[in-house]
Amino acid sequence: MRVLSIDYGEARVGIAITDALNIIAQGLETIKRNGSDKVILRRLDELLKQYEVGTIVVGMPLNMNGTQSLRATKTQEFIHKLKCKYNKIKIETIDERLTTVEAHKTMNFLDINKNKKKEIVDTISAVYILETYINKNHK
Repeated sequence: MRVLSIDYGEARVGIAITDALNIIAQGLETIKRNGSDKVILRRLDELLKQYEVGTIVVGMPLNMNGTQSLRATKTQEFIHKLKCKYNKIKIETIDERLTTVEAHKTMNFLDINKNKKKEIVDTISAVYILETYINKNHK
C-alpha cells in the first residue's frame, strides 16, 4: 500500500505519492482549490482509485516555535473531512515547517523559470513532506 502526501494550501494543494515499496517519493500534481475543498476531494477520489493508498499524510503548518498557526486550524478542518470521507485509510500529519523554503531552494538550484515555480512549489513541498514521513518511519 502506498503513502500519499498532501501539502494543503490556501490556493493550491500539492500531491505526492510513494512507489509501491514506500521507498521513493514522487510529486504527482498541484491542484488549484478554487476556494473549495470539493475540487480536492474529487481529485483524491480519482487518485485513490488509481493507486493503492493505505496512508494519507498531511503537512501540518506549525509556527517556528511549534504552536499552531491559523493555517494549521484550516488544515485540521480539512483533515476532519478526509477522516470522514476516507475512514478506511490511515490519515496522519507531519510537521511541514520549512518545506516550502526547501522547495524554493531546490527550484533555484535547478534554475526553474520563475513563472513555473508557482505551479510546482506545492508539489515539491508535498514530496518533502512525504520524504520526511518515509524517513521517520524507516528508522
